[in-house]
Amino acid sequence: MRYNWDWSVLVQAPYVDWLFSGLLLTLVISAIGWVIALALGSVIGVARTTDFRVARALGMVYVEVFRNVPLLVQLFLWYFVLPELVPAAAGHWLKRDMPEPELVTAIVGLGLYTACRVAEQVRSGIQSIGRGQALAGLASGLTLWQVYRYILLPRAFRIIVPALTNEFLNIFKNSSLALTIGVLELTSRARQVSEATYHSVEAFAAASLLYALITFIVTLIMRRIEAGVRIVGTIGPGIG
Repeated sequence: MRYNWDWSVLVQAPYVDWLFSGLLLTLVISAIGWVIALALGSVIGVARTTDFRVARALGMVYVEVFRNVPLLVQLFLWYFVLPELVPAAAGHWLKRDMPEPELVTAIVGLGLYTACRVAEQVRSGIQSIGRGQALAGLASGLTLWQVYRYILLPRAFRIIVPALTNEFLNIFKNSSLALTIGVLELTSRARQVSEATYHSVEAFAAASLLYALITFIVTLIMRRIEAGVRIVGTIGPGIG
């Protein structure tokens, strides 16, 4: 069986518009999901390094639960199961009245899942600094909050830039799972083009190229940032 190649479908309307609208939605999902993940993950990561047992325990439970349940299952739980568990009025709002329920669910689901991974990166970054600097800050009269704000977190985030870059790339690629709950992101649009034109290879090759292009651009940007914030003796070629 011979395949009938036709790359021109990728520049024809409406297929090219479908792909770029899917790419735009993928970027929106990834960006907002990343904001949620970074904010929540930072809080949980800090909680896991404090001397407060309850905070450490809650942080550990969150991380263990969210990182051990597959992301696809989590999206299904948020989208299909949660509305059935809450009161009827709230469930109806989640399913029908909430603006763009599929999109909101995908963003929140991705953000909550990635937050557990960011939390572990933040925790490891703080713990890599050691207790000496924290104790010195407390001895100089700083509060615990000030020690984290002015000493530990600035150094920790500079150390974990490569790890955070990897997590952002993961959330960008994981956004493709949003198609399973009806979000018309890039992968879903590629499938739509495939079904409309019967040119599956071309459609998914274009989607793959767009994914690769965005990740390449993000990697280049983050390498420049990493080089600018590098702490000599901790990461990168500046060791020594």
